[in-house]
Amino acid sequence: MAASSEPRNLDIATEAVRAAQSASTGGKPMLDFEGESTPYIDYQSIDVLLSLQHPRSPSHEEMTFYVAGQVKELLFKLAVNEVQEAQRQLNEDNFGAAMKYLRRIKEILVVLRSLWPMLDTLTPNDFNSFRDYLGTSSGFQSYMYRALEFSLGNKNEHMLKPHKGVPVIYPALVEVFEAPSLWDTANAALKRNGHPIEQAHLDRDLTASYEGHASVTAAWVAIYRKNDPEDVFFQLGEALMEVADAFSHWRMKHLLTVERIIGFKIGTGGTSGVEWLRTIVNHRFFPELWEVRTQLP
Repeated sequence: MAASSEPRNLDIATEAVRAAQSASTGGKPMLDFEGESTPYIDYQSIDVLLSLQHPRSPSHEEMTFYVAGQVKELLFKLAVNEVQEAQRQLNEDNFGAAMKYLRRIKEILVVLRSLWPMLDTLTPNDFNSFRDYLGTSSGFQSYMYRALEFSLGNKNEHMLKPHKGVPVIYPALVEVFEAPSLWDTANAALKRNGHPIEQAHLDRDLTASYEGHASVTAAWVAIYRKNDPEDVFFQLGEALMEVADAFSHWRMKHLLTVERIIGFKIGTGGTSGVEWLRTIVNHRFFPELWEVRTQLP
């Protein structure tokens, strides 16, 4: 979403080129390269990536927190990228391809959740050794996390405010905010394929906070009552539920890790900390899919 530097020039290697290289090294790794870099450094911009860690405090413990935060940002970016591709596929009724990307999103969220146990190794004293150096910075201000929430369907105009003064970020974030969410795209696909979802719901103000709709619930209940594992929409519903479930697990573990490390202290970004996080963990993406579980016999 942010402005990115141009990729470095790289030679494009074909199978024939790779075969020749392998023959020249006897099947061993290449060790000699011209210039002041290696192809891998240039392809991944590793030198740039590994130069971006700048802990502020003298505490050894800060690097763990710092790197975990940067890894999360990369994974948020990847998740948004995959949500948008899943939507493109759904818009073309390519359901198999869409579910491939939904499975990937779920696995990204699983990896995101797995970062919290690493942060659990920070004791309260470890975190307090650098906490003051955070100033008023907070993960709450993550625009890639906000883009992910918006793209999945949790719209809140107030969450745009922290980014209004960031010209390379704000317009792109507004675009995600105003666009149909993954849930909107999935339900539009149901409508196109004969499920009686009210058009007025699909045509509503997409920037407003999402409220479940009876026609959406009824459409998904009908799909689940058929209980046909070969039904592409049944498969889609389960794939979407996997994403929603994984996101809820991420939020819950976030809450527990914060409480474990700082208890009920005020958050660095001005929130009430754990108490504020508790209000978020109850949110569910794709709410009608959750309601289906209540209505099934």
